[in-house]
Amino acid sequence: MAVKINIINKSTNSIPEYATPHSAGVDLRAFITEDITINPLERVIIPTGLFIELPEGYEAQIRPRSGLAAKFGITVLNTPGTIDADYRGEIKVILVNLSNEAFVVKNSERICQMVIKEYVHAQFDVVDELNDSVRGEGGFGHTGKN
Repeated sequence: MAVKINIINKSTNSIPEYATPHSAGVDLRAFITEDITINPLERVIIPTGLFIELPEGYEAQIRPRSGLAAKFGITVLNTPGTIDADYRGEIKVILVNLSNEAFVVKNSERICQMVIKEYVHAQFDVVDELNDSVRGEGGFGHTGKN
């Protein structure tokens, strides 16, 4: 199923495209005038030059690229980042360097993936107690290691 997304591209990069017929996300590219060095444990905001108009009921999720994460320790800090349907500003990506070495971002470099997802709004009903479940209040690590 395809969803129509209006896009303005103020960058020198082409608009995002799916790499394969079954790709869930599209790569977004840096749109910068000079290289940006991300030092170890440093975070930076990288512009893309892209502006989108999502239909109501959809969000764009910004996720790390596995190659950057595995090879260089570069990831998206607020994963997944959410772009709401009513946001009209430039898409910018918060990258963080979790490695021990500086990483240089160059113009046009693929820096993240964007996945378009449908969502629903919840209706919250205030109650005095919740129904029991098998898990109950078991939290972090409750199910153990297998």
